Amino acid sequence: MRLIIAALVTGLCVGVTARLSVAQDARGNAYMQSTGMQKPAVTVAGKWHFVLDTQGGDRIVEAHFEQNGKNVTGNFGKDDVKGTFADGKLNLDFPVNSEEAGPGTLKLTGELAADTMTGKWEFQEYGGTFKATRTE
Repeated sequence: MRLIIAALVTGLCVGVTARLSVAQDARGNAYMQSTGMQKPAVTVAGKWHFVLDTQGGDRIVEAHFEQNGKNVTGNFGKDDVKGTFADGKLNLDFPVNSEEAGPGTLKLTGELAADTMTGKWEFQEYGGTFKATRTE
C-alpha cells in the first residue's frame, strides 16, 4: 500500500499523468505498474487578463475562454468569441462594436507559454501587440 501511495504522490508532484495499473509479483504482492505516460493537455480554457498596446495607450480586457478540442469559445470583454487553439497558437476572429471606432472585426493571434500569452491584434486599420496572463 505504501508503494501505491508513493507512486501516486510522485506522479502528482511531477505534474505528469501516468497510467498506472495494479499488478502482482510472483509472491502475490501488489505493486503499481506504469502502462504509459501522458502529458497534461495544453489549453487556453480559463480566465485571462489582456493588456493590448494601442495608439491611445494600454487597453485592459478581461476574457474567459472555453475549449473543446481545438475550438475556442467564450468572451473577450462583453463580446462573444470564436476561434481555434492548436499547437500552442490562438487564433480568434470576431465582431466588435467599438465605441470609438465603430463596428469591425477584431483578430487576435497569439502564442501560449505556460500561463502567459503574447501576440498581435488587428481591428479595422489599427493594430498592435498584446500580452495576456491566465488568472484562473
